[in-house]
Amino acid sequence: MSDRRVAVTGLGVVASCGTGVEAFWEGLCGPAPVGERRVADFDPALYFDSPKEARRSDRSTQFAIAATEMALDQAGPLTADPSRSGVFIGTGIGGIETLEAEMTVLLERGPRRVSPFLVPMMMPNAAPAAVSMRHGFQGPAENTCTACAAGTHAIANAARLISSGRCDVVLAGGTEAAFTSTAVAGFTNMTAFSSSGVSRPFDAERDGFVMGEGAGILVLEERSMAEARDATVLAEILGGASTADAHHITAPSPGGGGAIACMEMAIEEAGIPTGAIGYINAHGTSTPLNDMAEAEAIGKLFGSPGPPVSSTKGITGHALGAAGALEAIAVIMAIRHGLLPPTAGYATRDPDMPELNLVHGAPLAWEPAPALSNSFGFGGHNGCLVIGPA
Repeated sequence: MSDRRVAVTGLGVVASCGTGVEAFWEGLCGPAPVGERRVADFDPALYFDSPKEARRSDRSTQFAIAATEMALDQAGPLTADPSRSGVFIGTGIGGIETLEAEMTVLLERGPRRVSPFLVPMMMPNAAPAAVSMRHGFQGPAENTCTACAAGTHAIANAARLISSGRCDVVLAGGTEAAFTSTAVAGFTNMTAFSSSGVSRPFDAERDGFVMGEGAGILVLEERSMAEARDATVLAEILGGASTADAHHITAPSPGGGGAIACMEMAIEEAGIPTGAIGYINAHGTSTPLNDMAEAEAIGKLFGSPGPPVSSTKGITGHALGAAGALEAIAVIMAIRHGLLPPTAGYATRDPDMPELNLVHGAPLAWEPAPALSNSFGFGGHNGCLVIGPA
């Protein structure tokens, strides 16, 4: 990063364990639910001017708009020029709920009954487009679509828009709403889901992930501008990185080579020594291969015992393209509260896995320090963020 520092001044969350940052944090530190992690009782009418406007947005876009409203409310009145205000929101799948619904219309009622809003509702860039129009942000309004690393990549890309001098404010994060019959069948048939319906990151009995949904949005702002308007700086984005395993469409590279390179590059960009990392929010999906590769990567880079590690997917489930954004917010809330969320669902150490300094059972008090947030997606996409205390 350049001398332009990237402050976080607002957070917004829609998640299965809680909507709003404090409810989200309380959920992360509470007991683990069982089964799918759907966002219950979400009412888009609270965030749209009319029912018609809400109906013309896919659920994934509705989540992003809701989380954005929360983040902007917390950040307070922004002072950036609209042409220097951007939006960067990632997704793994986009508007698949709309796509599947309109395919059913096509098959049952014919092509003339397919909605003219199909394409603008299903396209992966629908969320950043809608957010930019809603708030008049005329700078870059872009989408990162890198599977489960999308939210992390979007935040890193947004931070670079500020550090490079292109933007002064960027709304950044990820959104996902993929609970459709086709998507669920696809994940089930590739044996990615837990057959027990329990998310057990890094546990010896882990047998796949539990799907979640939701959105996380951060207000990123050039720090001196935030300070000039007396905004509360919640944290800083210190660095980020992206690498590819170039190995397999779903399986991680054995030994975690791509993950190691990504973590190293993010820490280097942050300008801090590896030993300064005080916490790792792991990707930790509860799948056998992913958790093993990530544990190997963390062990090789940080040694034993290494910094405290936890996976919040034991609570949120795996929210795919929104996961990295939710986890970045979890890190910031851990910094704000001086507590590390536990790895829900973990009970038994895997004897074949390098031993991690895993937080489990209850939240752990800590002295806030730079933290690493990892996201490793299908296609071999790796993303890492370094987030520091304000």
